[in-house]
Amino acid sequence: MEKPLNRELVVAGSQSLPAFPRIVARIVETLNDPDANLNVLGSFIERDPVVAGHVLSQANIAGSLRYGGRTVSDVFTAISLVGLARVREVAVLASLSQVLSEPQTAQRPAYFWRHSVAVGVCAIELSHWTPAPVNVDTALIAGLLHDVGQLWLQRFRSGQFAQSRSDAIQRGVDITVTEREIFGVDHADIGAWIAESWGLTPEITTAIQCHHAPDAVATQPLVAVVHVAEVLSDALGLTYSDSDHVSTISTPCCETLGLDWGDGSHRLFGRIEARSRQAAALFD
Repeated sequence: MEKPLNRELVVAGSQSLPAFPRIVARIVETLNDPDANLNVLGSFIERDPVVAGHVLSQANIAGSLRYGGRTVSDVFTAISLVGLARVREVAVLASLSQVLSEPQTAQRPAYFWRHSVAVGVCAIELSHWTPAPVNVDTALIAGLLHDVGQLWLQRFRSGQFAQSRSDAIQRGVDITVTEREIFGVDHADIGAWIAESWGLTPEITTAIQCHHAPDAVATQPLVAVVHVAEVLSDALGLTYSDSDHVSTISTPCCETLGLDWGDGSHRLFGRIEARSRQAAALFD
């Protein structure tokens, strides 16, 4: 008989999941550090050839458009061409995309990563759109990792996890309902425990834990961004899931972000769809 899930068991099991990428950890560390040197981040990216390759590829695309085919061969020039924000975004996406090739996550890559990227992209665009104070890089990381608890369940409780998804479909309820019935906790709780064990900020941890049920903490802008990002990713058809999506949008979250879904929303939706296609290419 399987042991009931608790934080200690989840954290112990998470050690056999792919390690949290060092570059992403470094980006998290430097987000709110006013003394962080761009050279530090650039040199760190250079140490990972896969991530550096993606960053340089983006810079060369920008160079061909702006500078008549100029070839970029180093990360520091890339930063000057495409900007630190874009370099961070590409580095985070490329670094996490390497997890896709790990055998521990190969059981459920296709939908999971497409959905994670879509939510991450929605989170970026919402962060730009809202007047609420949200760090764009933090929003991307929280959006990408919001369902990391599902990776754990797929890895360690795959049969029961499949049952929870099937039950949610048949009964027409949120998957967190059936997860709690089977495991005693849901994937959002598990994801928060993993995020804490990785040393992610309380802000990111809370956003992961509350993305299905955000109302109690909806005044926290990052919580609101991740929740609304997941709803939008489904509403815009960026990914398809028969059971995992959040079907009801939180009014308090929309109020926190100042969203009224007026005529200007089509520009937001267009940017999300375009950027999703670009980001998904890193995972192909």
